Amino acid sequence: MANYPAGLPIGDEWVPVATYDDVLFPYDGAVVGQAPIGSKELASKAVDIAVENRAAMAALPSHVRARALRLAHERFLAHQEEIEQLLVQETGKPLVDCKVETARSALTLATAAEEVARLHGETVPLDVIPAGEGLIGFWTRKPIGVVVGITGFNYPVLLACHKLAPAVAAGCPVVVKPPPQAPLATLWLVHLMREALVEAGGPAAGIQLVTGGVEVGEALTTDPRIGMVSFTGSAAVGHHIARAAAPRKVVLELGSNAALVVAADADLDAAADAVIRGGFYANGQACISVQRVLVEQAVADRFASKVVDALDRVVVGDPRSPDTRVAPLIDAGSTERVQAWVDAAVAAGATVLAGGATDGRTVQPTVLTDVPEDADVWCEEIFGPVVALRAVPDLPTAYAMVNNSRYGLHCAVYTSSLDTAFAAIDAIEAGGVVVNEVPGFRSDIAPYGGVKDSGIGREGPRFAIEEMTVTRMATIRPRP
Repeated sequence: MANYPAGLPIGDEWVPVATYDDVLFPYDGAVVGQAPIGSKELASKAVDIAVENRAAMAALPSHVRARALRLAHERFLAHQEEIEQLLVQETGKPLVDCKVETARSALTLATAAEEVARLHGETVPLDVIPAGEGLIGFWTRKPIGVVVGITGFNYPVLLACHKLAPAVAAGCPVVVKPPPQAPLATLWLVHLMREALVEAGGPAAGIQLVTGGVEVGEALTTDPRIGMVSFTGSAAVGHHIARAAAPRKVVLELGSNAALVVAADADLDAAADAVIRGGFYANGQACISVQRVLVEQAVADRFASKVVDALDRVVVGDPRSPDTRVAPLIDAGSTERVQAWVDAAVAAGATVLAGGATDGRTVQPTVLTDVPEDADVWCEEIFGPVVALRAVPDLPTAYAMVNNSRYGLHCAVYTSSLDTAFAAIDAIEAGGVVVNEVPGFRSDIAPYGGVKDSGIGREGPRFAIEEMTVTRMATIRPRP
């Protein structure tokens, strides 16, 4: 299916590796393909080469960086449907979600190309103090250096685009480590981007990829020669990377347990639809999928009935089917963990309104109520097709419960009141507050990131490019 060389893209060529591992289709365990396995030695070699290419990447004119990204966008579009099919196979994510992923990936490449022309600085009025009289001041942005990008299995190509494209736009050599469970589509993406970079006039070694496990990640993130780590994954791993990488810069896009607040004046049908669309897409394996639903008491029973009735729309089955909305999770361990969390919540007093069990390798779309606040299903990130409903007496109580979490990535509020909408935006502690749409809505050109344990820094091409550059202040006295 995929058409790229054997081995790993390290340096200007693809280097051979000693071992390959099977990549398995989560739906039935069939072998999708063979993934080359990297090592800490290859990771160090990739950093060596990235450091050697730092000056060359930084010196690329803006028109070269922009053209490389435009060419990458064109090449990606030419293979978009094939990449979608590969994503379905290696992630087990429903086809409809893989189509969304590739469309968003293409947009990210295109908008990163546009942002190259907006990478600029400003003048500074140094004469605001007497000592600055006669001085000219301005600042520019310079590449931060080698960027290491580490991505997760749920949206591997999109997450890679959000690291690779801004790095090229900023003039940084980049080394990406894809998820071990699903590396194949990212290898293809990197191949397309390297070809585009070379055609535009840049070095192939400006973009590299190393596969592998923890030892590869540690070799990449702890090397003192890198400028920045951009990581998407779990909070626990992200915190470890931040400590190990210090004092180098880190941008962390971590987990969450996204909440959806339903006001009494909300369109309940639309809000119930949001729970269905937002809670079960990508098999629930999305950091901003609906997990906690807080509903004003006056409409709580009606709303719960609407959600349960709407579950008929969530088709469970083969992710290759365009109708499927929920399929098996990435591996058996994930399925077992999600089921264990549901069982623990029920044992602690939660009620199952729908689902609550596994069907073969698939977690049934599950709706719970009365989940204790200290249950993992409520306070941690479930990363599966499970939502928990809770009635609250009023909206201030809902906002307080939303904020009573170590996470804060995206939250949604359904209401027909502008007053409520703006009050929620002010009160909720999160990187994004979405009104009358699912918390999983993300425009890839917008600043995206969290607060608290949900991470630090922002993605989105413009904002990631700013993260991947540093200001350089110039102060000039024309006449000594």
